[in-house]
Amino acid sequence: MVEGTVTVAADFALIILTAVALGYLFRLSGQPTIVAYIFTGIVLGPVFLDVITEGQLVELMAELGLGFLLFLLGLKLRIDDIREILRPVINIAIWQTILQTALAFAIAYALGFDLIQTTIIALATVFGATPIIVKVLADKDELTSLPGKIDVGVLIIQDIYLVVLLAILGADSFADPATIAVNIGTIFLLMGGIGVFSYLAAQYFLPQLFRAVAGDREAFFIVGVAWAFLFIYGSMALDLSIEVGAFLAGLSLAQVQYTSQLTERIRPLTDLFMVVFFSSIGLRIAADDLFAFWQEALIASAVLMVGNFLIMFLLIDYENFTPETSFLGSINMVQVSEFSLVVGALAVSQGFIGEPILGYLSLMAIVTMSLSTYLIKYNHEIYAHTKPLWDRFESDDKVDVELKTYEDHAVVIGVDEVTEPTLDVLAEAVGDVVIVDRNPTVSDKYADKPYDVIYGDFKHTELRKEAGLGRAAVVMSSSVQPEINELAIRESADDAIVIVEASDVDQALDLYDEGAHYVTLPTVLAGLKIRTYMRQHIQDRPAFRQAVEADIRQLRSTADGEPAAPTDTSRLDRGGEPDV
Repeated sequence: MVEGTVTVAADFALIILTAVALGYLFRLSGQPTIVAYIFTGIVLGPVFLDVITEGQLVELMAELGLGFLLFLLGLKLRIDDIREILRPVINIAIWQTILQTALAFAIAYALGFDLIQTTIIALATVFGATPIIVKVLADKDELTSLPGKIDVGVLIIQDIYLVVLLAILGADSFADPATIAVNIGTIFLLMGGIGVFSYLAAQYFLPQLFRAVAGDREAFFIVGVAWAFLFIYGSMALDLSIEVGAFLAGLSLAQVQYTSQLTERIRPLTDLFMVVFFSSIGLRIAADDLFAFWQEALIASAVLMVGNFLIMFLLIDYENFTPETSFLGSINMVQVSEFSLVVGALAVSQGFIGEPILGYLSLMAIVTMSLSTYLIKYNHEIYAHTKPLWDRFESDDKVDVELKTYEDHAVVIGVDEVTEPTLDVLAEAVGDVVIVDRNPTVSDKYADKPYDVIYGDFKHTELRKEAGLGRAAVVMSSSVQPEINELAIRESADDAIVIVEASDVDQALDLYDEGAHYVTLPTVLAGLKIRTYMRQHIQDRPAFRQAVEADIRQLRSTADGEPAAPTDTSRLDRGGEPDV
């Protein structure tokens, strides 16, 4: 027993260490880490070193990894993100699914696969690589652009289709057409019931639950994970797959304001499970299986990438978007995604296909994901060089939808006595004001104000991107944590005004050196003001009383909700000490 436990622990450690090493190398070359995880299984499994087999622990972790992958996927699917372009996105997604499935079916059948193999291949290769597309576009700050939102919308529809497909493939019996129809009907009925529960929870229960625990990091994390396992348990109790419950759990959480923070909290756990899942795919493939159809895989990869691009381009163009939007939205979606391996692995476990077909899908995913990373990264440059080819699609009828995006706005990091009085001034000066705060009561406090509130820790990268930090005209921080203020300074636009807060003089000078335009030191400045008042009290008591009365009037006007009176800077102009 002890020896077996040690062996399992050693295998698990070897998977993690190899994944970390390969992940680092792949990141240096600009490749997605998912490809590195697949290679981890290939290197450690039968293809190369053959030092690890897929044991019970790895199998269990892999199954949980798939569940948490779908949970994280659901967390990213906020309907509000695509509400402005929902109708054209639905049209594009439906026809893209039909046409790309038909194309993949035709290619696989032409390459000599039998009917069942061809069907599984066609169903598996229709999905875009959601993690890769979202990650690269987020790094380029293009996720909220029109092409980015079109792609995200199509991915949402695809992911719903994926969950349905996984539920169908995971059914116990496909003995005859009647049984298949009953299975599909039952699956849709059960998914609909869970979906209704998920929607009602997102509307009436989850906001109050997470508001109650948002102040406690550990409880916040535990509640999020428990919610996922609640849906997983419910799905399994209804004879549905883990993936269905996990996805719907994430989808319900995505509609509440705590999504960004929860995503960042749960990401390390999800990443761990994902490493094991994608490694397990490589572990189960023998060398003969991986390369059994390598020529067919390369041919299919090339044809599918070109075909997928043309299908997406024509569908987006048909919805009267401009050629540039059609091109950018299409070139981001040309790859065979990691979900082809998810579908393939399930089809293998159900006995529909053999391991060589999974090897075929793995090679296609590796090749197309690797190439598409560079296509997405340099999408604008590719468009600029090929623009004459797409000018023929120009038309006066084609106009891009104007999306609401943060541009030349204000980002306020934390609301306190220093930043709160400036909110109305900022709204008047720049328009949109985005507040980032870890206090869950802030959103309630400003519910009837024209400010957007994002709950979460400013140190999380995705949260800063959501706030549009790099496009803000004004950035103001009430935090005294140097790392937060340095991030605010470093990631702000060159022409942005950055005002931060420090706890002492040395920290303030460091922040000025970093590039801050103004650093507030409430305690230090209060001390300077008291010193000024003391001098006035000694030298000119009437002036002292006038200054105190002016302060009292300003405090009363602030308490009554009126704009604070402007600070008298005449003393500064004369080289005197500041009044504030």
